[in-house]
Amino acid sequence: MSNQENIGVEKKFSKFIVIVSIAIPVAVAVLFSVKLKDFGIQVEPLSFLPPIYATINGLTAIVLVAAVMAIKKGNRKLHEKLMTTAIGFSVLFLLMYVAYHMTADSTVYGDTNFDGIRSDEEKAAVGSSLYAYVFLLLTHIVLSIGIIPLVLVTYVRALAQRFDRHKKIAKIAFPLWLYVAVTGVVVYLMISPYYAH
Repeated sequence: MSNQENIGVEKKFSKFIVIVSIAIPVAVAVLFSVKLKDFGIQVEPLSFLPPIYATINGLTAIVLVAAVMAIKKGNRKLHEKLMTTAIGFSVLFLLMYVAYHMTADSTVYGDTNFDGIRSDEEKAAVGSSLYAYVFLLLTHIVLSIGIIPLVLVTYVRALAQRFDRHKKIAKIAFPLWLYVAVTGVVVYLMISPYYAH
């Protein structure tokens, strides 16, 4: 491919990246607020999903690190396969996350009696870990939105064989994506004792 063709590939995907980067967070926000029971659809909460999608986050982190190690060793094919796998894991996580939240009520951190409210006593019991949880959760959510265009642009630049530009943005995308994946696991481990049984 000529340099002009490579630039053309990148430009061809630019509108797609913008649309997807806006559509995914909007769709997730809308679907997150939709509960199937509100439409008369009685479905058991998919309570088996959170440990699965937390594991997928963990696997994403491992795959990301392996992909960086592969490219540092010059193994471009393995790097490409691992990055495609990481994107696939992220899509799978997103589908499971939305499915769970469409069937289950939100879990309140520190809610030991599972009534959906964190009482003063429960708040005192969790102490400052609540602030750590809220910080991790908020940064996880904000960065998971921001990482979408970064990952897509990075991926498209690789497809377009514009590796100089790919490498520049990958240096930003990688640590942010890794943070999102790792904090996804940490947030799950912190909130899991408070899932309704």
